[in-house]
Amino acid sequence: MTGKTLSVSLEEFVWIWNQTQNFSLPKHHRIICKWLQERFCGENKRALLMAFRNSGKSTLVGLFCAFALFKDCNQRILIMAADYELAKKMVRNIKRIIEKHPLTRHLLPKAKDQWASDRFTVNRTKELRDPSVLARGLGANITGSRADIIVCDDVEVPKTCDTPMKRKELRARLAELDFVLVPEGMVLYVGTPHTFYTIYQIKKGTKENPAFLAGFNCLKLPLVNKGGKSAWPERFPAAEIKALQRRAGPNKFASQMMLEPVNISDSRLCPDALRRYKDELVYKEANGKAILTIGGRQMVSVSCWWDPAYGSASGDGSVVACVFGDNDGHYFLHRIKYIKAENAREDNASAQCQEVIDFIVANHIPSLRLETNGIGKFLPGILRREMRRRGVRCALSEVVSRRNKEQRIIEAFDAVLAERALYVHESVEETPFVAEMREWIPGGKGHDDGLDAVAGCLLAEPVRMNAEGAQNTIKARVDWRPAGLDFNGSADFAV
Repeated sequence: MTGKTLSVSLEEFVWIWNQTQNFSLPKHHRIICKWLQERFCGENKRALLMAFRNSGKSTLVGLFCAFALFKDCNQRILIMAADYELAKKMVRNIKRIIEKHPLTRHLLPKAKDQWASDRFTVNRTKELRDPSVLARGLGANITGSRADIIVCDDVEVPKTCDTPMKRKELRARLAELDFVLVPEGMVLYVGTPHTFYTIYQIKKGTKENPAFLAGFNCLKLPLVNKGGKSAWPERFPAAEIKALQRRAGPNKFASQMMLEPVNISDSRLCPDALRRYKDELVYKEANGKAILTIGGRQMVSVSCWWDPAYGSASGDGSVVACVFGDNDGHYFLHRIKYIKAENAREDNASAQCQEVIDFIVANHIPSLRLETNGIGKFLPGILRREMRRRGVRCALSEVVSRRNKEQRIIEAFDAVLAERALYVHESVEETPFVAEMREWIPGGKGHDDGLDAVAGCLLAEPVRMNAEGAQNTIKARVDWRPAGLDFNGSADFAV
């Protein structure tokens, strides 16, 4: 093809196709076409296209692939998808476009064996080992393949991202594409986020998932813009958008239509209801009185819970947490510690006890509840021995949990989250606790060790009594709890 045909833009190419199909060319399709052509012809060929569900983005990407072959018949295009069948669907779409588009019929090969359902080779000028278009699922072996364009179409779906292990495997598989793409080649990700820890991060990511697509050029087209207008009013008028919100639910609508990184499934515990703070504990003694404050608020109670475990890659973790309370009914999750003592010089149980004692001392804990289910029944004696050896005075209560863990977590968190009465220290955000909250679903198989420990704190009766010897440091301090202060009064009657 030469002359005027070669000067055809992607937008014109799509318009011609739509004319054959009796379709119009919506405004957001024009935006996508111009953006794709800029990526195809520009220097930064790493691109991320995020558009609301049913926006026609996969159809446009199929047209873009046909357009790329129209511009250069020697292009090699690799279509990656979460499912092999989904990748084949995209390839079949590209094939139909080449067969029926007025500008691409010269690309049809003479040999039928070059026109398979999952791969095909157009009529090209070079003898190349790889086909013109090839479909592959995420689990396929792509070693030895080469591609000028890689399209990752919906590689992030619930079954590839609903656990940390799956997300780690997904990123590892996608990293292999760097060895397939030729220098100056183009890689295009197309999809919508299905998890809060989405791979579609181009700027600052999370601790679990740093910006996976850092440096990519991103086009993001949510269904409703900042002005509240529909991106495709002919297809999604205001009434339809409201109905869709009701049917899909807030999380799925935010994820699939507004392109926000949230869990697509409605989790029971929403971290957005937590209230963050940076203040540290401040302990003061004056005139024989002790005061413990957080951000100027006096603390009047504390609950500390240790849910022990030896820990493994797939089993329960050992977690200790402390929650303080003030007179206004606010709870302060000040610290939570995920204990990993498997590499300690001492035996595992003693090493864990040492870390718990450090936790007690650092947070002025006067009383600790130890869950004695499982291995916990062996720990009270060891913990008491280690506290005596270090001169730490802390009351220890042994607790056996008989209620269902899921019900216990729901009862503990529902009310305080509804009232937005649970404050968390910024250090808690560096632990797995918030991720556990975001992904916890009753009956699910995700980790909930931190949730269980904090639930124990919230459900426990706050410790306010002046227990004898319930100080938490080597040198006994005045008890900071108001109920623990001595009071001398006079009486005008005889006993």
